[in-house]
Amino acid sequence: MTGKTTKAIILTALLAALTTVATMIIRIPSPMASGYIHLGDGMVLLCGILLGPGMGAAAAGIGSMLADLFAGAVAYLPGTLVIKALTALVAGWLYHRMAGRTARNTGLRVALAGIPAEIVMVAGYYIYEAGMQVMAGSTAGAAAAAVLAGVPFNMVQGLAGIVVCAVLLPVLRHASKETGRINI
Repeated sequence: MTGKTTKAIILTALLAALTTVATMIIRIPSPMASGYIHLGDGMVLLCGILLGPGMGAAAAGIGSMLADLFAGAVAYLPGTLVIKALTALVAGWLYHRMAGRTARNTGLRVALAGIPAEIVMVAGYYIYEAGMQVMAGSTAGAAAAAVLAGVPFNMVQGLAGIVVCAVLLPVLRHASKETGRINI
């Protein structure tokens, strides 16, 4: 392995672990949905942006899935792995595609990449939870109506993730320039 490959693997594992911790550290139960609002989506977006779409998707998916595993939400493991990986993939791809157009405005780039990425998260959980309801014996219409209550809470979570990412990204970049250790 080259030094660059080792560094990429270490950063991917570190961001996966930080995603797990950020998801678990502050959890606000959503009263009408089966999940909770957390700050992990900020890390999911950071994974995609800092590591790029591929490795970022791996870190975000694995880190988020581990948070669900530790929380005992076993039914959500496959959905979370895929949904959070896709969220990071979209955020990373869009953020890096905008590099030449809005390079100076990090907050704007985070918002422009984060909004579609978080729409993927909201839609992904809506579809996944409706599918779980159908598999449990509910009709498709009843399942769609039942999980609709969780959409606003997922939207709040996504918005919080965009804000967390927009705040943390410049701080991490500044810190990495100061120490000269990690290029972010």
